[in-house]
Amino acid sequence: MGRILVIEDDAQIRANLVRMLRLEGHQVDEAADGEDGVERALRSPPDLVLCDVMMPRLDGFGVLQRLRGDPQTRDVPFVFLTASAERERAEEALAAGAQDYLVKPFTLDEMRQLLRRYGDAAG
Repeated sequence: MGRILVIEDDAQIRANLVRMLRLEGHQVDEAADGEDGVERALRSPPDLVLCDVMMPRLDGFGVLQRLRGDPQTRDVPFVFLTASAERERAEEALAAGAQDYLVKPFTLDEMRQLLRRYGDAAG
């Protein structure tokens, strides 16, 4: 089973997402901000990154840029979690190098569909 890194500054959202992923049988690591997320990813590269966009210390775009700049994490699938359903924001995320994005709040079925798309990576 692959390992998923969840980077989310909202403690309640992070706890719910981590719980959901673990109940689905995934190994999950978590970080409360972008800097911590980058450190965790570089220390032990995950198979999939689920990352909030707006966070303190380093936003999701900064996280993506740093992970894409390191050979260990360059090819790790990266999915933005965003509260913004604006089409321009989604296009910006994809143009920056993310594979996908998921608009919060999302359902368990939406998360399962996303995980199926990246099943080889996330186990």
